[in-house]
Amino acid sequence: MSSNGMRRVLVTGGAGYVGSALVPRLLAAGHEVTVLDLYLYGDVLTESAGHRSLRQVRGDIRNRADVRHALVGATDVIHLACISNDPSFELDPALGRSINYDCFPMLVDEAKAAGVSRFVYASSSSVYGLRDEDNVTEDLALRPLTDYSKYKAMCEEVLLDRREPGFAALTVRPATVCGYAPRLRLDLTVNILTNHAVTNRAIRVFGGEQMRPNIHIEDMVDFYLRSLTWPAEAIDGRIYNAGYHNRRVREIAESVRTIVGDDVSIGVEPTDDNRSYHISSEKIKRELGFEAQRSIEDAVTDLVAAFERGGVPNSMTDDRYYNIRTMQRVHLA
Repeated sequence: MSSNGMRRVLVTGGAGYVGSALVPRLLAAGHEVTVLDLYLYGDVLTESAGHRSLRQVRGDIRNRADVRHALVGATDVIHLACISNDPSFELDPALGRSINYDCFPMLVDEAKAAGVSRFVYASSSSVYGLRDEDNVTEDLALRPLTDYSKYKAMCEEVLLDRREPGFAALTVRPATVCGYAPRLRLDLTVNILTNHAVTNRAIRVFGGEQMRPNIHIEDMVDFYLRSLTWPAEAIDGRIYNAGYHNRRVREIAESVRTIVGDDVSIGVEPTDDNRSYHISSEKIKRELGFEAQRSIEDAVTDLVAAFERGGVPNSMTDDRYYNIRTMQRVHLA
């Protein structure tokens, strides 16, 4: 680290949902940033594109040459890149495995060889599976239900196994992220409900009693920014949940209607997706002093403002807002 706290950070998946919100904040904080991404959702970092401290590498994390090129000079890695969510993964399980797991040991080894001192891995709270416990904490055994969550858990093990002095490893298991970002996803619970409320003045709730943990995208960005500042000994080998609100889906729908307008209707339909869990974020608050500050209502308000200023055109039809549609269109090999 330089005397002023500046880091040289490689963000894999920096042109994705969280990455597109994180990269501008890293630059604003004075860090040098390299993005390694396939840019499947377009050039979403346009506002930062001319920044002297940003280097964009259009490449594949499965390609060792691309990884080595992106790692030049890096002090830290924030690894966000993956085939995200179960439906996208299930379109092509072999592709999903190649991106989400098979290349991960190589990425970690190349980071170590390049002199990276800190590796922050974005896992998922889905690794816990379906739980009966009132509060899902980090010390519970993992029960991943899908290949997506299984490979997330397997990467956690790889990273822990490859720790060594001078190479600190931190794993975060985020709740479902919500809110506005330049590369917006409209296939996540809060964002889906807000889109339908604004666009169709109607919300469809499937089931509704399922508990869903959420975290505002700016709180997630805050976590990654702070992950560069915590002492290595405080984070090395640690795994943390990161969430804020745990709400039932029907409660989220009611909150959306309250913000968008009383004319929004809510229809409830049966579902066979009864996944429900309540994650605890007490450990990260206790050990690192990190606590999410923004509510689901803040996320909905931000999204509504983006709709009102014309920042979400063709929200129902444009593939770029939907991971599975984009994966179906690009036929990634």
